[in-house]
Amino acid sequence: MSAAPKHLKVLHAIRRRVRVYSPVIHGDPERAYILEILLRKKPEIKEARAVPAIGSLVIRFDSKAFPHKNLLIFLDNILGNLGTKKHSTGPSGKIKEPEGPTQEFQVAVEGMTCASCALLIELAANRDPMIHQATVNFASETAVFETWLEREAIYDKIASLGYTARPMDTLSQRRLVVEREKERLRKARNRFLWAGALALPVMAIGMAMPQSFKWKLAELVLTTPVLFWSGKPFFSKALKLAAQRQANMDTLIALGSGAAYVYSVPALLAGRHHLYFEAAAGIVTFVLLGRYMEEKAKGKASDAIRQLIDLQPPSARVIRDGQELEIHVDDLVLGDVCVVRPGEKIPTDGELVHGVTSVDESMVTGESVPVIKEIGHVVIGGCINGAGAFHMKVTAVGMDTVLAGIVRMVDQAQSSKLPVQKLADKISSIFVPSVMAAAGVTFAGWLAVNARTTTALANAIAVLLIACPCALGLATPTAVMVGTGRAARGGVYIRNGEALEVASKITTLIFDKTGTITEGKPLVTDMRRAGKISDDVLLELVASVENASEHHMGRAIVAYAREHDIHPTSVKDFQSHTGLGVTAKVKGKTIIIGSSTMMREQGVEFGELLKQGLDLSRQGKTAVFVAINGSAAALFGVADRPRETSAAAIARLHKMGIKAIMATGDVEATARQIASEVGIDTIVAQASPEKKLELINSLRAQGEVVGMIGDGINDAPALAAADVGFAVGSGTDVAIEAAPVTLVSGDIIKVAESIDLSGRTMSIVKQNLVWAFGYNTVAIPVAALGRLSPAIASAAMALSSLSVVGNSLRLQK
Repeated sequence: MSAAPKHLKVLHAIRRRVRVYSPVIHGDPERAYILEILLRKKPEIKEARAVPAIGSLVIRFDSKAFPHKNLLIFLDNILGNLGTKKHSTGPSGKIKEPEGPTQEFQVAVEGMTCASCALLIELAANRDPMIHQATVNFASETAVFETWLEREAIYDKIASLGYTARPMDTLSQRRLVVEREKERLRKARNRFLWAGALALPVMAIGMAMPQSFKWKLAELVLTTPVLFWSGKPFFSKALKLAAQRQANMDTLIALGSGAAYVYSVPALLAGRHHLYFEAAAGIVTFVLLGRYMEEKAKGKASDAIRQLIDLQPPSARVIRDGQELEIHVDDLVLGDVCVVRPGEKIPTDGELVHGVTSVDESMVTGESVPVIKEIGHVVIGGCINGAGAFHMKVTAVGMDTVLAGIVRMVDQAQSSKLPVQKLADKISSIFVPSVMAAAGVTFAGWLAVNARTTTALANAIAVLLIACPCALGLATPTAVMVGTGRAARGGVYIRNGEALEVASKITTLIFDKTGTITEGKPLVTDMRRAGKISDDVLLELVASVENASEHHMGRAIVAYAREHDIHPTSVKDFQSHTGLGVTAKVKGKTIIIGSSTMMREQGVEFGELLKQGLDLSRQGKTAVFVAINGSAAALFGVADRPRETSAAAIARLHKMGIKAIMATGDVEATARQIASEVGIDTIVAQASPEKKLELINSLRAQGEVVGMIGDGINDAPALAAADVGFAVGSGTDVAIEAAPVTLVSGDIIKVAESIDLSGRTMSIVKQNLVWAFGYNTVAIPVAALGRLSPAIASAAMALSSLSVVGNSLRLQK
């Protein structure tokens, strides 16, 4: 005993059981929980139970394989490690996570047969202190792990639970996962067909209730392959889970059908009349039918992902060393020159270097009108080439392509969980053991009222089968899959399920102006100089500075300069003053370009040009002021026009009861002019990023659910702060990253469509949850009262899951 006592005190010990006290776990449930997990991993320890409230730990162990003294030394070392920095506690008393950054892996998970399988993997993973967070989605058959572990360790953990993990790092790997889904569907169909062919005569014999031993023996012969070939996955999965001290729906099916079979075999040999071979065969057959139909329905729900993956062609034609070669698309490298012929799919993202064509980009934008492409234009992999042949230089490969990014976004959305799903998960996590307990109570209750053992057993089996939590687990993810897939086909990419849920509750939507309500393609309409500087010199200085900026107004001025054959030159000390303007040095001169507010802050007086700027603003134009070396130099008038669909989008939002506000960095006169054209009554002009944030926070404080739609770097903070951010796909990468929803085409009518789709999706989710909860609430007492046979119970269970999936598929219409 003297070898072990730093971190524990032995309270009680017998040969195969020991109880100790440790201050390391006293009052700390998280440490106690981790300790239990670590101890259970050692095969010599049969049971470990901690009570953190009193710091007590009881261990039952194999004393021959693991002597008492060794156990205490081993236990003392673990408790010591729990007190070190890897598992040390912070001020809050919670376990600190391991040091270093986590990695995020998304994997496909094969072998899940119902929603409780997904929940089992998720719970087991989240118990591991080396896994920060795990999310498993049965409907999409994917899992996302944020972890300190390597990928192979994650695969091993999933395998230990009886499932198989597959990589999803490239579109080609994702395509292989889809192909395996087709093979799994084929196997599910074959298992059902064989089970059905054998179970039908068994059920016919059972209903006829023959007295002949030969007919009853025929039932045994036909039922055996149904259970142990067609139903083999249920039993093998249940045994693996039992070894892990876990249970799921496979456990219930194995228990139900196995109990009916195990009771019937000795009853047959003993010459008894009541046998349950038809129940055992019927249970397996009905469940296999349900799962086959469920697989087919899930395939329809994941059509969006499958269609996106199929857009990438498997091969590409490249010109290397003067020869045209056909290679696998994964072998493309940056800088390769690809040949694309009429009617072919574009192999990857690139830039046109030869030829002219039209391209169908509907898979990205949702718009069916082909886009003309000339030399220098960007083409997107997966889009379909029109009538022209062209050469393109590869600019992105693998997971850096637009198509891969879209697939990743849809995957993320379909794998994520809605907040409303937390309740369903919590219930499902305790459902299987509760059902097993209810079946035990049912069996004991019928025996207590002097019912026959066969009756008690049949009713207990019916309870096991009728209470499958699959419908509950499928209620939310199937609706999310179909909803996000439907959105993707319309050019709207939803990054997470939470955005899909919250969008239906939006009461106020804030719009940026330039590039959002307007086309974002402004043109210079006026140029007015002050001083003796020439037009050419002025344009060269201004265009050089604006060439380093991403702002729409800056692009318009650069385009205007190029039209006059003036080209930008290099700049120094470029700075962007978000929402105000830019500064830089060109050829030794300090250039300031921006709004009148920017000029006031820089102490520049504009005199007459300031009045002219106000006149331009009244005309709906944006006034851009230029100062050189601290003196007024020029004024540009830039005009942008509203998108064709902006007025219709605002009108539709008003009809939905959503208030629209325009928040723009432009002056009030220009903002009001555009707002009046599209039907917006409330504007916030000269809004800096900070002002937009204040507006969002103010509205949320008033109880509003706020959406924000924008496209620029200056919109990123507001997009991130809003309840739901909508980024215009033609905008900056920063804005797109900050928002959970991306409108690829930039058409803001898609915002109204997204909100409407969100509402319909949440309506379907609620219907599914009401059905799933209601079904189990009614079905369990009915089965316990003996009103359902085991075969009918298994059929009803399968029908429940199918009804939830079928209801979700209505979103595709």
